[in-house]
Amino acid sequence: MSEIKLSKQQQESAITKLQTYFQQELDRELGQFEAEFLLEFIMKELGSSIYNQALYDAQSLLTGKIEDVFAEIEQFDSL
Repeated sequence: MSEIKLSKQQQESAITKLQTYFQQELDRELGQFEAEFLLEFIMKELGSSIYNQALYDAQSLLTGKIEDVFAEIEQFDSL
């Protein structure tokens, strides 16, 4: 799988959220460099797992929808 990339706006938003989380939940200030480094680590170490889970969830949802469509078609065939 190729590397997951964030747009500049997404990256800035994620960094701000990390900094806010650290301040509010851990009572620690997280500087810009540290937040960027942490985000890079999270993306590298967890990004593919999160991405894969999202794909599995989407696949499951679509499979359910397709099964619903086939059930509807079968109802029309029985008329």
